[in-house]
Amino acid sequence: MSLERSSQSLTNGLVTVKVADQRFAVPLERVSHVFVPDRLSTVPLAPPEIAGLLNLRGRIVTAFDLRMRFGLPTRAPDDPMVALGVEDGGELYGLIADRAGEAIWTAPSAVEPVPTNLDARWAGLCAGVCRLDDGLLMVLDVDRVLDFNHSSIAA
Repeated sequence: MSLERSSQSLTNGLVTVKVADQRFAVPLERVSHVFVPDRLSTVPLAPPEIAGLLNLRGRIVTAFDLRMRFGLPTRAPDDPMVALGVEDGGELYGLIADRAGEAIWTAPSAVEPVPTNLDARWAGLCAGVCRLDDGLLMVLDVDRVLDFNHSSIAA
């Protein structure tokens, strides 16, 4: 899909990030902050996808490690990371990724259903895919990513 203007209005905003070698996107209306996490405080007995807690301008933020959530290799301790701040039920969460991408605008019809051959763990956490000129972009379903009870948690 080309991001050039077409007859359809480009009204679907997505914030992109890179996790391992995969590109993901979060709907722009769900993102309240993009920030570099400082010190993470570990949470004893938390699920593996909870990277810890952090302080963002006086608010306690639960940090979700997208690598762990999607069953990708763990990040080395010195590797850079970025977080997308998303709110859910009045709580602030940070979705931890490797690198920030950019905000892009697409036509609403550009987000296609999740392919049937996508791994079930990933399919359960994605709202769809967007074809770009240089590959696919997995669009996250933020509610499912934040759902501790979701069956797609990587084993």
